[in-house]
Amino acid sequence: MTTNKYYLKANRFLLENEEKTNTYLLISNGRFGEFVDAVPSGAKIVDWSGFTIAPGLIDTHIHGVNSYDIMDGTTEAVHGISEALPALGVTRFLPTTLTASEADLNNSIHAVVEAVKSGLSGARSEGIFLEGPYFTEKHKGAQNPGYFRDPDYQEFKQWQELSEDTIVKIALAPERNGAIDFIRKISDEGVLASIAHTDASYDCCTNALYAGARNFVHLFNGMSGLHHREPGVVGAALTDRDAFAELICDGHHVHPDIASMVVGIKGEKTVLITDCMRAGLLPDGNYHLGEFPVVLKDGVARTEAGSLAGSTLRLIDGVKNLQAWSGRSLREIWHLASLSPAKSIGRGSDLGSIQTGKLADYVVLDNSLNIQATAVEGKISYRVER
Repeated sequence: MTTNKYYLKANRFLLENEEKTNTYLLISNGRFGEFVDAVPSGAKIVDWSGFTIAPGLIDTHIHGVNSYDIMDGTTEAVHGISEALPALGVTRFLPTTLTASEADLNNSIHAVVEAVKSGLSGARSEGIFLEGPYFTEKHKGAQNPGYFRDPDYQEFKQWQELSEDTIVKIALAPERNGAIDFIRKISDEGVLASIAHTDASYDCCTNALYAGARNFVHLFNGMSGLHHREPGVVGAALTDRDAFAELICDGHHVHPDIASMVVGIKGEKTVLITDCMRAGLLPDGNYHLGEFPVVLKDGVARTEAGSLAGSTLRLIDGVKNLQAWSGRSLREIWHLASLSPAKSIGRGSDLGSIQTGKLADYVVLDNSLNIQATAVEGKISYRVER
């Protein structure tokens, strides 16, 4: 599709607070325009009658997919991930690192920067997510504790300089020495401070939130649990009305009823993620997540010690799962995987929903929620052959 202006026709459009039916939507210069009941004579119409148009999905926590991993440290890996995602309805993502050696982290950051500069042909990067290395060993998950250390603001500034100021999110354990001051500094610079792989107390987490932290990474996983006398990390996430809480809705990381409960408490502050690793879209077998060997069996990735090692979840399947578990509307749940993640990284004014002036990232769905096409800034990047 090469035209800069056309009208989308569809049976249904999923908007933030309503659905529009049997209408036309203007796409102009890569952005959403107005809805109209009739189009001008001679205007180009892209007809998706019988289908639903939804905003493009945004995965703010993804390590890899289809054999590629950000920690490969190659531009090929970044391009490979970008190219695989539109078929899954994802139009934006945060290339996500793991706790690793300084050299490996530097290589991965550099690879993302160079790949983005060369132009990503599929899903677009919205910045880098550093998952680690400032974690605690008790809840290490599939992170390598040999590289764990206290937060170092000067070290972070070096990574940010290498990234050309594209690190938008970093996860850390707030009980580490110097963590609260670190959170305050990076939050003042607009970086999303996120709490993860931590054994912090409730009070420690509230101090971190007061300092500027605004996100809990893969809620319930890699953190102290909820107790009625010590609410812990989970309690802090559930009781703070401003913080975002990530959920992996594959049915393995979080029980379906607990995931539904979180949505009831957190509402639009819930952010659906995949935490997908390189085995996503691939068959059962032996893989690696960072330096750790991983066994994928029945679609579930685990380390040799038995810990969950990311997931192979497709974000749209997370949407389908949570919608079925919670009984809430598709429109409401869909936006937890598009608008909520966009807002979490400060991009809600430009991404995440079908609204006049926003970038025209959208997905075409059939009645069974199978993806028929995906567009990034109004241009089709994936389409099912019909």
